[in-house]
Parts: sequence; C-alpha cells; structure tokens
Amino acid sequence: MGEFKKLSNLGVGQQAVIKSFESDELFIKLMEMGCIPGERIVVEKIAPLKDPISVHVAGYTLSLRLDEAEHIIVEEII
Repeated sequence: MGEFKKLSNLGVGQQAVIKSFESDELFIKLMEMGCIPGERIVVEKIAPLKDPISVHVAGYTLSLRLDEAEHIIVEEII
C-alpha cells in the first residue's frame, strides 16, 4: 500500500482508502453519508481554484470543500 496523506493532497484519478478523520464534527457528517474508515475513495474532479473537489465513495459522487478534505487522512493506493 501507499503512504498516509490528506485527501486534499491527492490529484484527479488518484485512489485511496479512508483511514481516519482529524475532526469529530466532520467524522459524524461523513459517517451519516456512508464514508467510513476502510472505504475506498477516488478523486474525480478538482475545481479550477481547488475548491470544491469531487470524489467517488460508497457508490456515489460527493462534493467536498477543500477545508473538509484537509481533515480526511487516507492511504494512497499505488
């Protein structure tokens, strides 16, 4: 497997596995949407100013603000 990074540091097309969240508030919000540690996540699109980013996770596409992606720790799949 790859190294641990913040989701905000991945580029389009990169895949990772969610490892943890740095924010309890964000953790609860994402858990309600099915984003849990161990789930595979793929960066689909990044807006021109890098905010928001579009990811595919748990069978659907989700838009995240850059400050939210900063709090999601992932392990890149190489």
